[in-house]
Amino acid sequence: MFGQVDTMLSYRNRLLLIGGVVTIAVLGTIFLQAPEPTLTVDELMENKSTHLGEEVAVRGEVRDGSINESSMTFVLEGTDFDLVIDYSNAGSISNGLGDNRTVYAEGIFTSTDGSYSLEADVIKTSCPSKYEEEARLEESLD
Repeated sequence: MFGQVDTMLSYRNRLLLIGGVVTIAVLGTIFLQAPEPTLTVDELMENKSTHLGEEVAVRGEVRDGSINESSMTFVLEGTDFDLVIDYSNAGSISNGLGDNRTVYAEGIFTSTDGSYSLEADVIKTSCPSKYEEEARLEESLD
């Protein structure tokens, strides 16, 4: 009789132990992979030494005429600073990449000969229909 109780307790303890380990693993994964906050071009460039060589997420507007498909680069504009985005290592780029579009880029912030750039592995563009709809709503309210 006592042998059966010991077996039940050890089975329960094993289940609790496994559940605890799984919970800790899931929480650890969430905290270790928590994304950095998205920076504006100006915020990144004002603190460039802090972020140099690190994975960063930045957003800005594509400078008119700066998209170079042969070198796979474009320039993101901030209010005071610009940043060259190298998207040659990025996965898929949506058809929405275009002049004056708001873009989110994620990658390694680098410096070569005093020029700063972002070697992006993720590029996301804003949805133009979303902004067109908002503009139509604002016009109808005016």
